[in-house]
Amino acid sequence: MWQTLKKEETIEKLNTNEKQGLTEEQVRKKQEKEGKNKLEDKKKESILIKFIKQFNDFMIIILIIASIISAIVSKMQGENDYIDSFIIIAIVILNAIIGVIQEAKAEKSIEALKQLTPQKCKTIREGNIKEINAEELVKGDIILLEAGNYVPADCRLLETYNLKIEESSLTGENLPSEKDANYICNKEEQLGDMKNMAFMASTVVNGHAKAVVTETGMRTTVGKIANMMIENEAPETPIQKKLGQVGKILGIACLAICILIFLIGIIKKIEPIEMFMTSVGLAVAAIPEGLPAIVTIVLSIGVTKMSKKNSIIRKLPAVETLGSSSVICSDKTGTLTQNKMKVVETKTTDEKKMIEYATLCTDCEITQNHKVIGEPTEKAIVEKALEIGINKRTTEEQMQRIAEIPFDSIRKMMTTIHKKGNKYIVITKGAPDILIERCEITNKAEIRKQNLENDLKELFKLLNIYYKKTMKMITFDYYGRKTSIFLKDIHYITSFGHDISIVCDQETYTYRSSLKDALKLIDSPVVVQVHRSYAVSMMYIKEVDKNNIILKDETCITLGKKYVDEFMFQYREYLISWVYFIWLQIL
Repeated sequence: MWQTLKKEETIEKLNTNEKQGLTEEQVRKKQEKEGKNKLEDKKKESILIKFIKQFNDFMIIILIIASIISAIVSKMQGENDYIDSFIIIAIVILNAIIGVIQEAKAEKSIEALKQLTPQKCKTIREGNIKEINAEELVKGDIILLEAGNYVPADCRLLETYNLKIEESSLTGENLPSEKDANYICNKEEQLGDMKNMAFMASTVVNGHAKAVVTETGMRTTVGKIANMMIENEAPETPIQKKLGQVGKILGIACLAICILIFLIGIIKKIEPIEMFMTSVGLAVAAIPEGLPAIVTIVLSIGVTKMSKKNSIIRKLPAVETLGSSSVICSDKTGTLTQNKMKVVETKTTDEKKMIEYATLCTDCEITQNHKVIGEPTEKAIVEKALEIGINKRTTEEQMQRIAEIPFDSIRKMMTTIHKKGNKYIVITKGAPDILIERCEITNKAEIRKQNLENDLKELFKLLNIYYKKTMKMITFDYYGRKTSIFLKDIHYITSFGHDISIVCDQETYTYRSSLKDALKLIDSPVVVQVHRSYAVSMMYIKEVDKNNIILKDETCITLGKKYVDEFMFQYREYLISWVYFIWLQIL
């Protein structure tokens, strides 16, 4: 709902003020009505309840019944030997104690994880900026978000400044989401596409913003997820099902044995009380008293080993369940990956200088304990810089940033301008394809040559085309007779009025035609138009500057602005083909 409203509409519906925020009286009333801004958990069970629940197993119940019967039989026989009963009860109690201890350890670890949730946040109340406990937030509060902050509640963004928020805990997307306060969502847009919203438990990795709280506590997006976890009862694990089945089979078998032995004794006219004691004794002997204890001990060992590998197991049977799993469906982010990026390799002649400049062209911040806060890609650059002894703070002091153009999805680049002494340095980072297109032709050629081996087929094809085209012969009407010349002999073509001149090695052919028709006749990438009145053969180009083309005979031809891009592209392809040809000869 809130994502579909304009900022002004949101402020009005929440009955708040963007500049002044809420009053203390408004906050008090809302807290009484809505409660604290915190996630609820299942009601904690006491140690006694947890201990009693350990006996909620069919096998355990059978063991307890067996121990009681064993004690009764011993009493009735006048033996007063209760050792068997005590041993069974001791095993059962020990089993329950181990289970309670392991679950208590797991819960302590989970409680420690909960401490990662935000504790403090900046809010505007009665016109003043205050730092308060995140639990004290209510709907309508105006909050301030900065890089490194956890988002304390669901919010509608009011102002954004190059804001990026990492929402992997909610969406599974590793890359941060770019936010825009002026964006208006439609009703069909998914959580990850809501550019004007910030959600509880996400993290600000870049920029800063002002926002208004729209939902708190269990009414937030993450709160709804938590509520589903609370309401859902965990199903029985495979080992619990198996032990239950074993317990039922043993129970039925023991009962059947008791009845059978008792009936046999009655048929043989043995005292009923004696046969009853015998049959009960056999049934008790058939019950594996040590099975639950062995299962619990083995599972406890598994939990201990898992904890050493930083895996928290809350319930003992979950260890066996994990071992029985054949397919595990999980989001890769933070589960199968480390949820971070790292610079592995650089392609440069001066790595230190490149990393230093790349570090300057980032919006990352370094905390006092050298923790890097920012977007994953930029964090990777800054962390690489720290590895090789370059500190972003120190570098920025030497080359102060005086201006910048932030990264956006259209430009696909970020540019910063720095002052170093009396000089200005412009640094740009962005998508490789975008940056390469803005490089000088020599640089592009170098880049292409580095990957030459990957373009073998394409280059062979290109070389073949150029070779065939240079050996082509063209025929035209020259003063009433058919004249033919090889394409490789043409230096350039010029047009004037209604005539054209084809300049060759030994002769110039002038006849009535247009430059357009001449190029259509030639039909070759070797001859390319460079001006409205000129076309040149790339085979005879000596050098190229910004405005002129110099041929091998020192003829200077103007390069028209309209034709620069197309000519540069064609000439680059031509050079690459012949560079590759020479390379083949060397090999």
